[in-house]
Amino acid sequence: MEDFNSWKDLLNPEFYIKMGGFWLILFIVFAETGLFVGFFLPGDSLLFVSGIYAVEIIKETFGSTGSDFLDTTLLASGVAIAAIIGNEVGYYFGRKTGPALYKRPDSMLFKKKYLYQAHDFFEKHGALAIIMARFLPVVRTFTPIVAGIVKMDKKEFLRDNVIGAVLWSFILIFAGHYLDKLFMEQFGVNLKEKLEYIIIVIVLITTLPVIIKFMFGKKDDLSKYENKDFE
Repeated sequence: MEDFNSWKDLLNPEFYIKMGGFWLILFIVFAETGLFVGFFLPGDSLLFVSGIYAVEIIKETFGSTGSDFLDTTLLASGVAIAAIIGNEVGYYFGRKTGPALYKRPDSMLFKKKYLYQAHDFFEKHGALAIIMARFLPVVRTFTPIVAGIVKMDKKEFLRDNVIGAVLWSFILIFAGHYLDKLFMEQFGVNLKEKLEYIIIVIVLITTLPVIIKFMFGKKDDLSKYENKDFE
């Protein structure tokens, strides 16, 4: 069991993997969209690092299948299911109570500006936004809620939700697993010893679009939402 030493541990994917393994990974993936409070937790980096530890995670949880590919597939499948369920919960929350979020005051875990950004992202990219949002931190937390608020067709949302969740989980987890093997076999480099650098690179790549939007994009005109009918 990994001990909690500082708040920095909350940003370290390896901490969650060693502390709670398979089930905690699934909960974090679910919480990021299902509870819309997980946007500050590691998402993309958690999946990539989980891929590196895929065999160990499955072995400790269910017992090894004897195949790296099957172990990694089991992990990616579990993550995909958790991601799908999380998005569905976010979607139905948006349909039932979403409009009230626009009147909710900001708090430490909830910022209306993220909801506005997700709304603009959804309106700009349409149904494809559900798939694309999976690869964008913060945006993926609020996009399913917005989809529910604007009452996107349930079947279309489920279709795009499944596609996005499967692509996101399998790409990142398999990339982590097989890049680790590639670097070890070809260069003698153990990625488990370079996790800090890997996490920094992943965070920079995945948050770059958000950073560009924040620094160079137009400032959000919050007044345009005040009289908008989301019923």
